[in-house]
Amino acid sequence: MNTKLLFILGLMILSLKLSAQKVYSVKYDYQADVKVFITEHDYQADLLVYKVDYDYQAKENKGLWFFTKYDYQAKKKVFFTKYDYQADLKICFVDYNYQAKWRNSQKKHLME
Repeated sequence: MNTKLLFILGLMILSLKLSAQKVYSVKYDYQADVKVFITEHDYQADLLVYKVDYDYQAKENKGLWFFTKYDYQAKKKVFFTKYDYQADLKICFVDYNYQAKWRNSQKKHLME
């Protein structure tokens, strides 16, 4: 019985980790888990983000984001701020998936 419980618990934790980069963009800052600012240059960002086309491509916490259609499908709700000082996390969108990565690993917990 304990083995089954541990197995089920392990699967639940694994599934949460795999969905870590499914995000939903909210309209108001108070609805967000994380406030995000989009930088113009990659060296200004904490995280380099690549938008993937399918949810199964959004793996772990590596900057591969899938934007969900509904908030309940997302692991994190994000609000895009107008100014950088309002944000918890600064991101820069990149053109290729291999460019996605954390530049400031101290902020990695925000998307876990």
